[in-house]
Amino acid sequence: MAKGAKKSKIIHEKEGVTTPNFISKKVAQSIQQHRGTKVSAKTLAAKILKGNRTALSQGITLIESTAQKHQQEGEHLIEACLPSANKSIRIGITGVPGVGKSSFIECLGTLLTGLGKKVAILAVDPSSTVSKGSILGDKTRMASLVTNRNAYIRPSASGNSLGGVARKTREAIILCEAAGFDTIIIETVGVGQSETAVHSMTDFFLLLKLAGAGDELQGIKRGIMEMADAIAINKADGENVKAAKLAKAEFNRALHLYPPKDNGWVPKTVVCSALENQGIEEIWELVSNYISEAKNTNYFQNKRNKQNKFWLLQTIDEQLKRNFYENDAVKEALTLQTKLVEAGKITPFKAAENLLAFI
Repeated sequence: MAKGAKKSKIIHEKEGVTTPNFISKKVAQSIQQHRGTKVSAKTLAAKILKGNRTALSQGITLIESTAQKHQQEGEHLIEACLPSANKSIRIGITGVPGVGKSSFIECLGTLLTGLGKKVAILAVDPSSTVSKGSILGDKTRMASLVTNRNAYIRPSASGNSLGGVARKTREAIILCEAAGFDTIIIETVGVGQSETAVHSMTDFFLLLKLAGAGDELQGIKRGIMEMADAIAINKADGENVKAAKLAKAEFNRALHLYPPKDNGWVPKTVVCSALENQGIEEIWELVSNYISEAKNTNYFQNKRNKQNKFWLLQTIDEQLKRNFYENDAVKEALTLQTKLVEAGKITPFKAAENLLAFI
């Protein structure tokens, strides 16, 4: 280095980040104006009822917040939107990771918007048990649908809830319905435990399966098969068409072993290909027929009434659990009882009994 030359710093501090060229000045100004501003639940509800997507996203973020100061505001928001809700068809879609849920939902959503429907997709992204973070990349997997004016996609982190679908997802449904969306699609994490929660908040439950993946017999097991209103063998394209048709026959035989559902509906199996956009119309026709039959026999409303009762009891359980762990006396006793259990001086069952005495 020449004598007298200035030493350059490796790390430079800039005054600020300039607005990228691809963002218009009007949008940039709007973002700056709304950044950090607090919107009341009443104002937010009014905007949501007018179909404002930004307000809808803000509302869902509010109800997803675990902060104590946001929970009361979230409750007011739900109460304001509830009278305008319950006017949609709710479809739950589940399947193991890699079955093609996102691709299938994009095809189905494109079909429905083409029929003049407004579709909201609540996609639950699994959270890491180590870092607690989520990728939230569902919008990138639905590249064409995300630009559709009649579609709304909201990825949410599963967090610590069962399969990521619990109270927050149910409340998000209410907000989407209040915003004017007539078809709500809920995509599960697909980890095996979230199906029960999704089934308890949807009108039609679709199970996506793969042919030749070695899970045909696994699918015959009770539980998920009993909840499914239909089974779709996805990725039935190329050399996999023959295997998909064989899987369809296997599942149809398995479904006949189960008694009909309460409304007399016998679940059906279809094959489809989200890649080639085949079989999607047939699946929607199946969903439409099911909903039509359910409404004609009053089963549709009876099922929703049962779901409301289920979520009433579920909410009570969650509130009792929250109140228990937030109790200062319980926190102190929990530390003591944990130490006693670790030292082998007391059994976990006795420790639990001692702690529950605080209720």
